[in-house]
Amino acid sequence: MTVDDLIAKLNESFNPAAAAGMDEVFQYHFKGDESFYIVIKDNEHEIVKGEHAEPSVTFTTSVATFIGVADGSINGMAAFVTGKLRFKGNKTLAQKMETLFPLSF
Repeated sequence: MTVDDLIAKLNESFNPAAAAGMDEVFQYHFKGDESFYIVIKDNEHEIVKGEHAEPSVTFTTSVATFIGVADGSINGMAAFVTGKLRFKGNKTLAQKMETLFPLSF
């Protein structure tokens, strides 16, 4: 799966009800691949390739690890402990991704 495929999946799975009242930016850095960020504001979202100047939370991982955590084949905590998934910023916000984007592969 490419980053573009992942972005398409995220767009399809967005849950606007989970984004009520939010004003946050999720930054993703994929090792050896492109970066993108997701702006979430009041039940809306926008995914933009590149870097955001002030993200609320930043994830660094591989596309394969991201998909594994999303589909449940990789334990998110195990990925974090082993360094396959790193994040900086709001931990509580990082945990909201599952409800904002309930992905299925």
